[in-house]
Amino acid sequence: MLGRALLLLTTLSLLGGCATVRTLDAAKPGAPIIYSGTRLDWYSLNGGCCPVERFGAEAPRHAALDLPASALLDTLLLPFSLAAALGLGLGVSGGF
Repeated sequence: MLGRALLLLTTLSLLGGCATVRTLDAAKPGAPIIYSGTRLDWYSLNGGCCPVERFGAEAPRHAALDLPASALLDTLLLPFSLAAALGLGLGVSGGF
């Protein structure tokens, strides 16, 4: 079960359509960090006008399909997101 979820997340990431990957890659100052991809999808589904200004990234074309995968990936990355939001340096470098 976990293997299938990871395969799905990897596939979405490679397609460049995953909102979580887009928001983390954008690294826009002042943008939401915690559950950023889920929030971007939700923002888009509710008719948000300016995703680039708010999140630093465009919303995926099919936000409703991306929402479950982004929620899962955001949950897996939650410890890192919380640390970043609290300003704790974890000594992690690199990116997508």
